[in-house]
Amino acid sequence: MNGRERIINVVRGLPTDCLPCMPITMLFASDLIGARYIDYDTDHRVLAAVQLELAERFDLDHVSVISGPGVESGDCGGEVVFPNDGPPALDEQRSLLREKVALVSLQATSPHEGARMSNRIRAVRDLVHGAGKDRLVEGWVEGPCAAAAEFRGINRLMLDFYDDPDFVRDLVTFVVDLEVAFGIAQVEAGAEIIGIGDAAASLIGPRLYKEFIWPAAQRMVTAMHDAGAMCRLHICGNNLAVLPMAAQLGCDIIDIDAKVPMVRARQATGTGQVLCGNLDPVRCIHDGDPETIRDAFVECHGAAGERYIVGAGCEIPRGTPLANFQAIVDFARGRKGP
Repeated sequence: MNGRERIINVVRGLPTDCLPCMPITMLFASDLIGARYIDYDTDHRVLAAVQLELAERFDLDHVSVISGPGVESGDCGGEVVFPNDGPPALDEQRSLLREKVALVSLQATSPHEGARMSNRIRAVRDLVHGAGKDRLVEGWVEGPCAAAAEFRGINRLMLDFYDDPDFVRDLVTFVVDLEVAFGIAQVEAGAEIIGIGDAAASLIGPRLYKEFIWPAAQRMVTAMHDAGAMCRLHICGNNLAVLPMAAQLGCDIIDIDAKVPMVRARQATGTGQVLCGNLDPVRCIHDGDPETIRDAFVECHGAAGERYIVGAGCEIPRGTPLANFQAIVDFARGRKGP
């Protein structure tokens, strides 16, 4: 059974030969292959080569085009800072919608025309060509809250929820229209699963999530399913307050960060939801050793149950010892699936 089949079978509730393994790798991957991160983020050929090399070396079950923030907002004219050897950063003081009135005239850039969006679409095609049917190819978009924060600025958005809810609704509608188009373009390029990264959603409570974010996220998930792709929801941080609602979105996989105990995540999502995670990327994966990583995964798998995919709570940090990363895969290969 190959990696693609393992993931699909777990999502469908079918037997697998072992647990699938889907760690998020960006800086760790580019460092391992000796690529500058700015090239990994902006050159589809570099990203694809890095992901394919990493997957081959460690026998991973998927490859992904996830890179840095500000892909969509930057292509629409927002300010994105590119360090030479680190992930791009957003300058909130120069965010695209620092003045709310700018939303009225803002035009969304086509995913096929924006420099970084079109680069990501090309990366999907490269990965499909390189991975064949052996590994699942994952596209990536920003979720409603994260995308709104990138266009507006995270601090301004948090105030807007209270000061100008109508503006937030208009902003969320704008970004979701863009994200749906971007996600569909990646599906058309061959991605079989779309990751939806919505880190900012962990900063709001259940009332705001239910009113502003959940309906928008539901539209994104439905659109990806209608396009023929699976969905993976990734909300960094402690998202336990909104997790029961997130579990009602119909996502095929939900990532659980280290800040949420896996046993609580399972209680919040029910027995049918596929969960991925949730080892602490720094304290356990980076700073630990193969034995402590294995023991932590034993506990995590026990709490998650059968509908489980092996992964860390978030991105594998750069500088993680290779033996520690290998321990993640070794655990997955040594554990029987459902």
